[in-house]
Amino acid sequence: MTSYKDLKESCYEANMELPKLGLVVYTFGNVSSVDRDRGVFAIKPSGVPYEKLKPADMVVVDFENKVIEGTMRPSSDTKTHAFLYKHWEEIGGICHTHSTYSVAWAQSQLDIPLFGTTHADHNTSDIPCAPPMADELIEGDYEHNTGQQIVDCFAAKNISYREVEMILIGNHGPFTWGKDAAKAVYNSRVLEEIAKMAFLTMQINPKAPRLKDSLIKKHYDRKHGDGAYYGQGC
Repeated sequence: MTSYKDLKESCYEANMELPKLGLVVYTFGNVSSVDRDRGVFAIKPSGVPYEKLKPADMVVVDFENKVIEGTMRPSSDTKTHAFLYKHWEEIGGICHTHSTYSVAWAQSQLDIPLFGTTHADHNTSDIPCAPPMADELIEGDYEHNTGQQIVDCFAAKNISYREVEMILIGNHGPFTWGKDAAKAVYNSRVLEEIAKMAFLTMQINPKAPRLKDSLIKKHYDRKHGDGAYYGQGC
C-alpha cells in the first residue's frame, strides 16, 4: 500500500504555520503540498479548526480532485489548487488565506503598488489583483474557475508565475505558491506585510510615488539575480 505519510506531514506542518503567523482565524485558509512523481497533493480538510488538526487528517487527492487517501472532505478550495498544479508544473505548494491587509486590497480590487524595497526584494512588479469573477462562472464550477481566473490574470498582465508567486482575487483574498508548501506560506506572510506597508503608505501620502526602476532592479537582483549576494549561499 502506498504511504503518503511524508506528504501529509509536510502539508500539516505548513498549515500549522498559518495561525502562528497570524494569517488565519478559526478555520480560515488552507495549504497544500504536491507530490509530482505520484500526481497527488495533500491539503487541509474542510472546516476543521487548526488546534484539532493532526497529520493523519490531511486529505490526499489527485489532479482530477479524486480523494486518494483520507476520511474527511478536503478543503472547499481543492479544485483551485488542482487547477494551478496542472497548469503551473513548477510549483510545489499553494497557500490561501483571508489575512486582513491582503483581503482589504483584494476587496478594493486594486493591485498593490510597488512602493518600496521590501516589495522589490520579492517582486519586480505590482502584486496583481484579478478582477471579480463573472456571474456565469460563479454559478458554474466556482473553485475550478478561480484557478482559471488566476492563470488568466497572469496571462493578461504578462506576468510569470515563476517570478511573482502571489495574487489577490478581487473581493476574495490572496493565493500564493512556491517550490514547496513552506515557501508558499512564507510568501503569504510576505504578501500580508507588503499589503500592510502599502496601505499605511497611502494613508500618509495618497500620491506616494512608485519605487524607481533602478532600486527595483538592485533589490531584486541582489536576492534573485545571477550575481545574487544576499544571504550565505548554498
